[in-house]
Amino acid sequence: MVGILAFLHARLAIALIALALVLAVWGSYGYLRHRAVTGGFRSTYVLLAALTAFQGFVGLAVMAFGERPHYLLHLVYGVFAAVFLPGVYAYTSRGTRDREAVLLAAACWIVLVAYGRGYMTGLVR
Repeated sequence: MVGILAFLHARLAIALIALALVLAVWGSYGYLRHRAVTGGFRSTYVLLAALTAFQGFVGLAVMAFGERPHYLLHLVYGVFAAVFLPGVYAYTSRGTRDREAVLLAAACWIVLVAYGRGYMTGLVR
């Protein structure tokens, strides 16, 4: 069981990195073109946040079965991403369209770095 969960955790990490990169480029392009954030971007951003939380639960399940990350810093990156994404989304909902676009795009770039670092500090086989 732990092997399946660890496999799922590793593959979902790669998918989150790819999705964060797509959103970061999409949001940056929209901001540079002075476009408001679209509903599609917002819904994909929320999907990224939800998948990040799911990724955390899978990671906790892997830990419950006795596997540990090589570096405990791995957990910090995961908790950061899980809290940061919804926090930025909530913060930007009260601002101007330009601020929303730049902050959501920047959040995707920042979380992309956190995902990459988390991936690198994960389980060593």
